[in-house]
Amino acid sequence: MPRPILATIDTEALSHNLRIVADRLQQDAPGASPSIWAVIKARGYGHGIEAVLEGFGEADGLAMLDLEEAVRCRELGWTGPLLLLEGFFEPDDLDALVHYRIGTALHCAEQLAMLESSAVAGQIDAFVKLNTGMHRLGFQPHEFRAAYDRALALQADGVLGQVGTMTHFARADDDAAVTRAQIDCFQQATEGLSGPVSLCNSAATLTPGLAAGLAAGPQWVRPGICLYGASPFADQPADSFGLRPAMTLSAQLIGVHRVPAGESVGYGHTFRAPRDMRVGIVACGYADGYPRHAATGTPVTVGGVRTRLVGRVSMDMLAVDLDPVPGAVVGAPVVLWGQGGPSVDEVAAACGTIGYELLTAVTPRVPRRVL
Repeated sequence: MPRPILATIDTEALSHNLRIVADRLQQDAPGASPSIWAVIKARGYGHGIEAVLEGFGEADGLAMLDLEEAVRCRELGWTGPLLLLEGFFEPDDLDALVHYRIGTALHCAEQLAMLESSAVAGQIDAFVKLNTGMHRLGFQPHEFRAAYDRALALQADGVLGQVGTMTHFARADDDAAVTRAQIDCFQQATEGLSGPVSLCNSAATLTPGLAAGLAAGPQWVRPGICLYGASPFADQPADSFGLRPAMTLSAQLIGVHRVPAGESVGYGHTFRAPRDMRVGIVACGYADGYPRHAATGTPVTVGGVRTRLVGRVSMDMLAVDLDPVPGAVVGAPVVLWGQGGPSVDEVAAACGTIGYELLTAVTPRVPRRVL
């Protein structure tokens, strides 16, 4: 029998979350809502490229990081726009971009130089990226116009097709003033330019009124984590937006025993039983992607009853408090996060991290089932 742990991927939840985003955009801008790049980087945030293609079939486009993932989308039958968010990395990538009709971000002079010296037999759509304060990727405001003019020259030479502009928000989840300053910087740097525009990540897309009216031309938003049923906001749970979890990480109890008062559980004896108590051992550990630094008290559900993790997470196992679940026996179902259990954001908060990390960290040894 296989080890009793499973990551279940619900493609209908993915489709539902995409519709939630589309409906919110339509409410913000009736009749003129932005188009949606569904961001599927990191193997679709750990959900798998095949599953997210099924779930996001109604998206206007797909955005990712890896050329291999983009090619895989084409091989699986995706015919809509594709965008490499970090762009390409060497001249040999350019023929694949042309052949598979893959668009690219342009964020540095080296990428422009590769295009200028290339001999590609076709056009590549591109978004020239402006650094508005994230200080990660993108041209500085004082150098942006020169970079954009080089992109237009490449367009005139038949190397680039559509040329747009983009940036990335650093604090759309928690600081409206910073985001407003980034928008002002973007609008000043791109004043008078035509072409499509892409600014909004998940947090900005879900902020009422923010995604509408940022640009005169066609606008694309780039939601990521919200499409998978997690929240980009620390103080607003995903279900408050009507989002549903697309991944459920579940397992079973493989051991149940009593721990006398004063005895300790697990490596390092980080948890000492305050009383005689029942403890269950779950077939899930950090080698499966569950965070080792999850502390005692991290929420988990056993047999549909909410309880807590106790002690230190091992490579292949973790321990849970069974006092709230007196009927739990070996084989009882356990939900680490997702449908029927705590949200991935709750678990992440208890671990001092974010849901993004947990979803993308589930390891290949965990079997997947796609609904």
